Amino acid sequence: MQAQDATTVYLLKLWPKIEANKNRIIAVAAAIAVVIAVAWIFSVQYQQKEVAAGEALTQLIVSQVAQPEAYFKIAAENPGTPAGQRAWLQGAAMLFSENKFAEAQTQFQKFLDEHPDNEFSGHAALGVAASLDAQGKTDLAADAYQRVVRNFSDATAANIAKLALARINEAQGKDNNAMINYQEVAQASSIQSLRQEAMFGAMNLKNKMPAAPASTNAPAAPFHLSQ
Repeated sequence: MQAQDATTVYLLKLWPKIEANKNRIIAVAAAIAVVIAVAWIFSVQYQQKEVAAGEALTQLIVSQVAQPEAYFKIAAENPGTPAGQRAWLQGAAMLFSENKFAEAQTQFQKFLDEHPDNEFSGHAALGVAASLDAQGKTDLAADAYQRVVRNFSDATAANIAKLALARINEAQGKDNNAMINYQEVAQASSIQSLRQEAMFGAMNLKNKMPAAPASTNAPAAPFHLSQ
């Protein structure tokens, strides 16, 4: 009873204030309701837009006959949606597969400029580097691969970039740098195909590298192999 009495007394004291500010309170409540309603409408519209974009992208991928322009059309019609962004990168990747490396680079770079911190930005940066590499711009490509490793948290993109760097290092005679990149990918990648490629590259490089000369002052081994 005491708790109920205390609550009743509190409400009696509060009520005149509510009555005095009733219009303002109603206005604020109405404004909040409008904001919630608008946010809900935008959320529903965004979800519907994303579903539609995802369905369109899936149909293109399944068809396997679409041109890059079809993917760019989905991206243009669905800006800001993950499906639209994936379509943009898919279109750029198709340009790359058609050996249109300069055009692919332009699209990857444009995506990166507009979405520097996007979840797909690491892939776009990797696309820029690979496009430069395919055009024979080796030094620029190496710098671009390094930026992928340094600036993006996408582990898969970073490991692919390291593999590419290892091949560039090896071609330039920088065997130690190449070996480091191969070993890092072999140890860190969660993708089996990347690990295997890195291990194969490291093994081949090791076979080509001259053996280290044996030291005449080497200390005795701290253990003996069992017979």
